[in-house]
Amino acid sequence: MAAPRTPTEALANLLSDARFGAGFLQRHGWRLVLVFVGLLLPLWGFAELADEVLEGEPFAFDEPILLFAREAAAGGLDQLFLLASKLGYEWGVVPMDILLVLGLALARRHREGLFAGVALLGSALLNMAAKLAFARERPTLWEAIAPEHTFSFPSGHAMGSMTLAMVLVLLCWHTRWRWPVLVAMLGFVLLVGLSRVYLGVHYPSDILAGWTAALAWTAATWLLVKYGAGRVGRKGLPPPLE
Repeated sequence: MAAPRTPTEALANLLSDARFGAGFLQRHGWRLVLVFVGLLLPLWGFAELADEVLEGEPFAFDEPILLFAREAAAGGLDQLFLLASKLGYEWGVVPMDILLVLGLALARRHREGLFAGVALLGSALLNMAAKLAFARERPTLWEAIAPEHTFSFPSGHAMGSMTLAMVLVLLCWHTRWRWPVLVAMLGFVLLVGLSRVYLGVHYPSDILAGWTAALAWTAATWLLVKYGAGRVGRKGLPPPLE
């Protein structure tokens, strides 16, 4: 491309580039935010946490937060967080995962079902693999009222609840349910994460690792299914995710 010969041409080119950039951000801005906030930042966060765990270095915030949770223990809170912990896995997240994928399949929303299925099942498999890879033992500061016997890092409850939350938010993003779902899922994810620390079965760093791994995995799955499906869609399959 030839260089502009006059200041007027240079200004016109600059304005044209600015309009193009503004239009691109208007069309794809939230996707760029998803890539950065949902994929790149969580990947960096998980990598930092994983590196410290591999080196056997304790996190300065883990034990003080656990001890604070222990001091706050009370009968009513015990029951609340036991319930939240159950809802974060076998009583809530797992049944909801199955119902969501089946519901999308029955509704013939194939792209959404593919996204949800890959994200939810893949998250569970990644969590199991990561636990075996890092083999971090559970906290032993006190005897938990709901003891666990698997490895600790990253938290399966945190990872599963965050994956489900992000799947639902992304599926609802272009609907009027976007903000109610986002607020509800944020509260649910926080409650599940807090319950695992309160019960003394996870370090806070396990919870952060589960959240960051889930965010990165779900964002990557959404991008893969959305744009990969777009190419396949020309062969007669349902259109990609919006």
